[in-house]
Amino acid sequence: MLKTSIHKHKKSILLTSVGLMAGSLAGFFYWKFVGCNSGTCAIWSNPTKSTLYGAMLGALLVLSFTPDSSKVKEK
Repeated sequence: MLKTSIHKHKKSILLTSVGLMAGSLAGFFYWKFVGCNSGTCAIWSNPTKSTLYGAMLGALLVLSFTPDSSKVKEK
């Protein structure tokens, strides 16, 4: 049953993974090149937090554009 569910949602899982990776890279590079040098910024002064925040935003962005696969298409 789980294998069928994963196979059914393979495209969504793949796109979410791509969003996670792209967001992670974007968050890390934002910390690296822009970041907050004073250390007063809660997210952007720490590379781990900025990478995780970027991953979350990347996944949410991709998921907002993927079609809902739970709806059954009727002809």
